[in-house]
Amino acid sequence: MNFQNTLRVIILLFFAIGWISCQKTEPANIETPNSGNHKDQYGTPFADIPTISDVIMYEINQRAFSVSGDFEGIMPRLDSIKELGVNVIWLMPIHPIGKIKTVNSPYCIQNFIEVNPEYGNLEKLRLLVTEAHKRKMAVILDWAANHTSWDNPWIQNKDWYTQDANGNIISPAGTNWQDVADLNFDNVVMRQAMIEAMKYWVLQANIDGFRCDAADYVPFSFWKEAIDSLRKIPNRKIIMLAEGARKDHFSAGFDINFGWEFFSKAKTIFKTNQTAAGFLLAHQSEYSGIPTGTQRLRFTSNHDECAWDDTPLGLFGGKNGSMAAFVITSYMGGIPLIYNGQEVGCPVKLPFFSKSPINWQTNPDMLKLYQKLIAIRAANQALKTGILEHFSTTDIVAFSRKALNNEVLILVNVRNSNKSFALPNTLKNTTWKDAMSGETFKLISEIELKAFEYKVLIK
Repeated sequence: MNFQNTLRVIILLFFAIGWISCQKTEPANIETPNSGNHKDQYGTPFADIPTISDVIMYEINQRAFSVSGDFEGIMPRLDSIKELGVNVIWLMPIHPIGKIKTVNSPYCIQNFIEVNPEYGNLEKLRLLVTEAHKRKMAVILDWAANHTSWDNPWIQNKDWYTQDANGNIISPAGTNWQDVADLNFDNVVMRQAMIEAMKYWVLQANIDGFRCDAADYVPFSFWKEAIDSLRKIPNRKIIMLAEGARKDHFSAGFDINFGWEFFSKAKTIFKTNQTAAGFLLAHQSEYSGIPTGTQRLRFTSNHDECAWDDTPLGLFGGKNGSMAAFVITSYMGGIPLIYNGQEVGCPVKLPFFSKSPINWQTNPDMLKLYQKLIAIRAANQALKTGILEHFSTTDIVAFSRKALNNEVLILVNVRNSNKSFALPNTLKNTTWKDAMSGETFKLISEIELKAFEYKVLIK
């Protein structure tokens, strides 16, 4: 029996054990089973996982990315993603979707160890990962650990789920997610089955980590156990991204947490004329008290925002405003995320409960700007790990970052009208290189920036 089948048998045994355990008032106390022989894993572990501070992440919504809406539809654009400067691809959930109470959400997981036939099969996923690895890009999977569909095989084990006072399995409390059933993380057997399912994709599809959905809803103890277990797989470097705000995610082992506070502040500043100095306060708040080497994911769009709120063009005042917001978001700190279609200024909101293919011919001028801005970040260590000094005013975001002999100065007008910026003494009469044009740029005592104009200056 090959490893893939062995692992499936083990997980099915969990169901049987869980059925027995659900007859008891306490979770079954069993030993974590062995995931199998790691020598039988598919493929060779990816050797080029980037240092976390170097990550440029790209989120793919399979249903929007191509007309076919599947793994094969991603393949022809892998070179384009690489040319953007990306080194980590995040695939939205790849699993079959539940049919009971369904809204056709990919986060309604019908089976944790199967591929949604809408996207392809295990072999197609393996090929996609292999081709991404050939281009020096890691691949992480979206993982919805908090809940399952109502027709997931796990549902037969009632104690694996949260129940109300009458013993009825419930949806996650405080949400309107009626299409899913809330998992009970007090159940030891369920926790081990979840961890084995996560290992399955590392070992059998050669993926490089996980973006963990609704991570704040899942207890610290599970994340710590799961991440410790994943990191024990031999010869693997795993990237772990938490979609959450809790700072204890870093203690659990996550490398990256979502920068929701910074994103919210960006929307407010661009929409309501709130002072641009608020960016610094949000940045400092997000990085206060987190371990050295961990990072926040910074973004101007993602699948939720683009589906339910608006595109970057709508959120930040058009093409120029969206680029100004991206400069601040990707250069002040953290690691940048690009959501598919953002790089060509996709003008329409992209659903993920249904298909809506992106028109990749839109705004080629924006694509060139994204490529240039990401290349500048990659070439300047100061923009990844440099010490931050700020000079922001009400209308202008101004900051420098320094690392060894590398210094970068960022000036961004966050208003849709011309604004002047009086330079602080430390910047007066200094000479720089304009990173966008390559020309020498001299600062005197004041600079005027056009509507949503930005300057990236290197010394």
